[in-house]
Amino acid sequence: MQCPSFFERMKDSDQAKGMVAPLFGKPIVGALFVLPPFEDVVIEPSYVNLLDTRRSAREYSGAAMTQAQLAFMLYSTQAMQSYRNEVAIFRPVPSGGARHPFETYIAVKNVEGLSSGLYHYLPTENVGEKRVTIQRLKDLPDYEDKITSMMAGQSWAAKAPVVIFYSCVPYKGEWRYVDMAHRLALIDVGHVGQNAMLSAVALGLGSCCLAAYDQKICDEVIGLDGLDEFTVYAVTVGADEKSSW
Repeated sequence: MQCPSFFERMKDSDQAKGMVAPLFGKPIVGALFVLPPFEDVVIEPSYVNLLDTRRSAREYSGAAMTQAQLAFMLYSTQAMQSYRNEVAIFRPVPSGGARHPFETYIAVKNVEGLSSGLYHYLPTENVGEKRVTIQRLKDLPDYEDKITSMMAGQSWAAKAPVVIFYSCVPYKGEWRYVDMAHRLALIDVGHVGQNAMLSAVALGLGSCCLAAYDQKICDEVIGLDGLDEFTVYAVTVGADEKSSW
């Protein structure tokens, strides 16, 4: 028997049934920080050079990142530039049906003016603006040990000044695409990772995208239930020890 087509399956979706779309973002639960403007942080404007320079970096110099650099990293991957009819979200990265089923969390070790700990990006606070707001979620005691455990024993990741974690909220896509949303999420998270790595190079920084992490530990530390929201990707960012910048 022939399987239903992609568009035939959409007829079974909650969107087709007239159910309200899931919220674009999560509630505010922590202290808010508006990061400084990032207009002047890009030091490599050549797209060709970005493509030629992008490599995974696993050795970091220990230098602190600036808040403006962090703001650019967050904006370039998951900013909300606009939306349409409470349904479609437009961001710097593409997503199937403009659903964007991800949330962004930041483990901060060494960012100028920010206390070490876990933060959450709130793009809904600055729709259409080149500004970035984050909320502080909690301290991360024994930071390096905790990050090493989250990264399945990869202790080098704990040396980066920032580790960005992306989670998936599957219902954001399932609302429109039912189980086909899972296929799209796999594609979409790749778009996010590529933007993150190119953005790091634009800042003169190194980065490394990681799928080798401990699912249970990551979800527990970030505070995710592992079902309605769960970790899907991580990106380390910082000054590359081997960089010629």
